[in-house]
Amino acid sequence: MTHPAVPYRFDDGCGVEHVKRAATGTLLGLAVGDALGYPAEFLGVGEITARYGPWRAMTLIVSGGRVLVSDDTQMTLAVAEALADATAAGPLTPDRLVGPLRDRFLAWWRSPDNDRAPGTTCLRACALLGDGRPWQAASQTGSKGCGANMRVAPVALVPGLDGPTRSAAAQLQAALTHGHPTALAAADLTAHAVRLLADGTDPAELVAALRDHAKASRTVYHGDWLGDLAARAGAADPAAYLARGWDECLAVLDRLERALAAPDLEADPCLATGAGWTAEEAFATGLYCFLLLPGDPLAAVRRAACSSGDSDSIAALTGAFAGAWHGAAAWPADWTAHLEHRDRLLALGAAWDA
Repeated sequence: MTHPAVPYRFDDGCGVEHVKRAATGTLLGLAVGDALGYPAEFLGVGEITARYGPWRAMTLIVSGGRVLVSDDTQMTLAVAEALADATAAGPLTPDRLVGPLRDRFLAWWRSPDNDRAPGTTCLRACALLGDGRPWQAASQTGSKGCGANMRVAPVALVPGLDGPTRSAAAQLQAALTHGHPTALAAADLTAHAVRLLADGTDPAELVAALRDHAKASRTVYHGDWLGDLAARAGAADPAAYLARGWDECLAVLDRLERALAAPDLEADPCLATGAGWTAEEAFATGLYCFLLLPGDPLAAVRRAACSSGDSDSIAALTGAFAGAWHGAAAWPADWTAHLEHRDRLLALGAAWDA
């Protein structure tokens, strides 16, 4: 099956020109998916449907006039605002990015709103970042949790980045907390998928393009961005250290392709590509849900949210992929009007879409 590309500007058939606004669509989609999946996290599919109804009918829960998001959207905003801080000073470089990332992560860690079941790796790494040590000494080199890439989408949205800079920045934001090579590779691959979809890559061609990126990146160690992280992780060869992570990502792409060859809309998506607690599985299952329903972004995030694994992270990634492909029009006003942090998401999206 092929799907027509969604360009940056398109005519609606009535002579009215619309702008895709991929950055806004990505950020809103991530928050929508996160908010939809957040109440379902840690529940089995049977429990989810008993509480919230069939997956095709799931909807956002408004409480006190707000639709609450989890640490996934909170940390996505931390990365996005760190990128905005860094690029305000000039072209993106590791020296410009590390300080704002550290500051924004620590602000999140200390926030009274940091009560949304945050990941232990992020909490542990932020505690170490707070004492001023080099970030490589704070990174949890044994962790490949999905905290590495549920927050990476903003890296794909910053205008003007070339491919190597985007890859390096995606890996760096992951590595401040999650130093396992698979965490870095999965974050890079997630950002690359968002960028390809924002640029109009046909969803039917996406997995092949991602495989090409993984193979080309397999032994590339961005030493000027990552410093001595590989050595601190116990690796004598930085290229071999990264290759281990990329090989796990290539393996999960194989699993994704097998799932897409025999798709089952009614089955728990975690059975196809993994529960999403690790970075490569969150990427694969989030992408699987989008590719099951590429023309229906609301159905895609609903399918992702009704899953037995890390439902909010899986649905957040599905929403990011769907929003990058469809743009801001993917998300009806009644789905976004009460989103927590809506104004911050819209401001960042507007700046990058401009």
